[in-house]
Amino acid sequence: MVINKSSVKTEALLLFCRDMISSYESNSDDLFSVEDDLKLYIKEHIQDLKKAINIVVKPSEYYIRNIRVSRIKMIVHYYNNINKMISQSLDKDPSFNPAMLCFSLLATWFKELEYETKSKEFIYFSIYPYGEIYDKLIIQIKNKEYKILNIKMIEISENTMIKLNNI
Repeated sequence: MVINKSSVKTEALLLFCRDMISSYESNSDDLFSVEDDLKLYIKEHIQDLKKAINIVVKPSEYYIRNIRVSRIKMIVHYYNNINKMISQSLDKDPSFNPAMLCFSLLATWFKELEYETKSKEFIYFSIYPYGEIYDKLIIQIKNKEYKILNIKMIEISENTMIKLNNI
């Protein structure tokens, strides 16, 4: 059986992003004071990504139930690697912006590293307007601490995706 490593890594990344979105979307803590329209903008884009991810990947129970299948085992392996790399990056300074981390992980994988650009199932993530989001969350932002945090998320994402690429 031939397994497409790129597709498996992509699916692991999307699962990780979905889980991160799910675990933080109910969190109402405001670490930084940013405008309400920016909060709404982020929420709308995160919801759009979550819908698209849910179309492409299976429910979590599917992966748990089929863990003995080679392809699923590889997906879980890469998922755990992503989780471990990000956790290690956050050991020194645990503050993070899950929305920006999600956007930058996907932007690095699909735009910078150009994975799955011709795959029909992942095309949405390849044409997503990440640049517009970067402009809103880095260039147009007035809160310097929030800007620095978002830049940190990009650095973590780039390092993580480059390592994932080389695994």
